Amino acid sequence: MKHFALSIAAAMLVAACTSIPDGLAPVENFQADRYLGKWYEIARLDHSFERGLTNVSAIYTRKTNGDIHVLNRGYVPADAIWKEIEGRATFLKDDSTGSLKISFFGPFYGGYHIIELDRDAYSYAVVTGPTRSYLWILSRSRDMNETLYERLVAMAAEWGFDTSDLVKVKHDLPG
Repeated sequence: MKHFALSIAAAMLVAACTSIPDGLAPVENFQADRYLGKWYEIARLDHSFERGLTNVSAIYTRKTNGDIHVLNRGYVPADAIWKEIEGRATFLKDDSTGSLKISFFGPFYGGYHIIELDRDAYSYAVVTGPTRSYLWILSRSRDMNETLYERLVAMAAEWGFDTSDLVKVKHDLPG
């Protein structure tokens, strides 16, 4: 009985880590293959795993089994080095819903939910994790038009994110 209870608790923890915050919804009619490629992090709510990083980008590629390979890269100015981490992502529902679970460390997954997306050109996206303490504003280019950026920040604030804590990411190095 104790083993069963621990299994249920572990399953609930994993589900909580991949769930989307209450009141938010991932984009529908998502075209996964259009999302593949390189994205630049324009702004983020800071977490220890990215603290101090500049020039942050992510490259998404499709694996033969349909999953997504993830390569995150950022520069550590204090050490003058690039850091990279590879992961894998799988769709929580199907690949027409912008909601995935992503893992960089073995069996541990976190939610990756695309809650806003440029439907025409797939040139920008707003992504959250399992809680409103995770937020990323992404772009296909290193820079984002300030009017668009302010609009996305205002939307995030309306959705309950603390946008006063957003960190704008510097992109000043090639690569």
